[in-house]
Amino acid sequence: MPTIFERVRSDSTLKILADLLEKAGLAVLLSGTGEYTFFAPNDDAFQRMNIEKSLDDPQNLMATLKYHMVSGKHTAAEIGALGALDTEYGKALTIELEEGVPLIDNAQFVTADIECSNGIIHIITNVFQPRLSGWYREDLS
Repeated sequence: MPTIFERVRSDSTLKILADLLEKAGLAVLLSGTGEYTFFAPNDDAFQRMNIEKSLDDPQNLMATLKYHMVSGKHTAAEIGALGALDTEYGKALTIELEEGVPLIDNAQFVTADIECSNGIIHIITNVFQPRLSGWYREDLS
C-alpha cells in the first residue's frame, strides 16, 4: 500500500500539491510511518484560489501545508461527527454540516477515505489558509 506522499505524487489531479510538498520538505514526513489524515487540495483548488505566489514564501508554504495535516486517521464519517480537528500547524479546522455533508474550513470532499500505509487522504475543493480559519462562521452569541 502506498504512503500518503506516494499516493499524492501518483494522482494526476494533485500535481501542484505534490510539488509543494517536496518544496517544503514535507514529502519525507508524509512518506514515513506516522499516521496522518491529509486533506489534499486538487489542482483545480490551487488554480481557482490563485495563491501559488503567496506560497513562494517558505514560512507561508509550511504553515499552509501543515494546516492540511491532522495527526491520526479520521474517515469522512468520523469527521462529519466532529466540530473541529486540530492540525499539525497548531490551529483547528472548522467542521460544519451542510445538508448532512461535512464542510471542512469551507471545503467539500471530492474523494474521501483514500487508504494509505501511513494514514488516509481526503481530496478537497479548497486550499485551507490558516489566516482565514473559520472566516465563514458566524458567532451565535
